Order: sequence, then C-alpha cells, then structure tokens
Amino acid sequence: MTEANQGGLAVHCRGVYKTYDTGDQKVVALRGVDLDIHTGMLMMLVGPSGCGKTTLISVIAGILDQDTGLCEVFGQDLVHLKQKDRLRFRARNIGFVFQAYNLLPTLTAVENASIPLIINGYRRQDATRRAAEMLDRVGLGERLDSLPSQLSGGQQQRVAIARALVHDPRLIVCDEPTSALDHETGHRIMELLKTIALDAHKALVIVTHDARIFEFADGIAQMDDGHIVKLTETHG
Repeated sequence: MTEANQGGLAVHCRGVYKTYDTGDQKVVALRGVDLDIHTGMLMMLVGPSGCGKTTLISVIAGILDQDTGLCEVFGQDLVHLKQKDRLRFRARNIGFVFQAYNLLPTLTAVENASIPLIINGYRRQDATRRAAEMLDRVGLGERLDSLPSQLSGGQQQRVAIARALVHDPRLIVCDEPTSALDHETGHRIMELLKTIALDAHKALVIVTHDARIFEFADGIAQMDDGHIVKLTETHG
C-alpha cells in the first residue's frame, strides 16, 4: 500500500511541476506543488487567475500529465497507466465539472447527464433514470428534455454538475461550480456537494473565486505563481 492510501488520502501530490510550451516561450504553471486531500474532505483551491489552480486539478484528474513529481489518486499514479487503463480509472473514480460546462449541444439535459453511466456500461434505461434523479437533485427535474441551447448558463452548469456526480465517483473535481449561479442556487449546490464530501470514501476539490462558498470548505489552499503558499484547515 502506498503512502497515499494510508490515513484515508484521496489525493497525494509531491513536487509537481508543469510547464506549457507556447512556442515563443515556456510558461511554468506549477512549481513543485505538495498537496494532500483526505477522504471525507472538501478542499478549495483559491488564488488569482493564472496562478495554476486549473492546471493542478487537471493533473489530479488525469487530464494533464505533470512534467515531474508525483500525483496519486487513491494510491494510483495515473501517469504510469496505459491510456485505456487511465480512461477506465477516470470513468469509474473521477467526476469533473468543467468551467466551460462541455455539454454536447445535440443531447438533452438527461442525455448529457447520463454519459458517465453509459461509458461505465449501464443500460440506457437505467442510465436515464439515474441521470433524471440527479438532475432533480440539482433542481432541473422539469428540464430533462431541454437542449443546452434552451438552458441558461446557470442551468447548463447544473447539468454539468449532475453529470459529474451521477456515476457516484470517489473524487469530484470542480472548476468554478457556482460561478454562473445565484446565491440561493449556489448555496443549494454546495450543500449537495458538502453532503457528498461527508462520505468517508469520497473527496472533493473545488477551484473557486466565490468567497460566498468558503464556509463549506474543510480546507483552503491558497495558490500564487504555481505554488501553494498557504494551507488552512477550516473544518467547514
């Protein structure tokens, strides 16, 4: 058993560096990040735009590979998995809420939300039923058959959140999940996410600029210039 699996660690990062080659210059996005996220925890990453928050959650979720350093999710180093095994691990264990929503425009809300279940082998009827239940939990029970173009930005964001949660992943990664939501709706979504975070086998990591939701955090990692400069346990 690796260190990351001891003591209920969901995420274990040590010395993580990531550089983007833009052609004209290299941009260092992460500079030796160390971070542990325990199961049963809602961790928020905060800091100015461009400080490395989205890059870090993309590395954690296996969307990007770090250049150097270690990043394990439930004891698994995704960098060393074959592509098909990495996709399988992510499909079963990780839910990602993209800031741009990434909904498929030709699919209805319930069809978009059911995608992770279809990928994981659920029958379409069962996937649709579970997706409808999750959409109801985020307040969209009356909009199951709506296309993304027929939904407001906030409603699209809630479809994206339902899609990230529907397959019951162990790690939920969210990039600005409340940015398009009014205070009441954002509070309700955070209560849902917080309830999930109380599960001893799950963890959440949220990138946010929204100070209204800081109260829900169990820990806040302040980032700047590719570093975590301050880590605070809030016991939210």
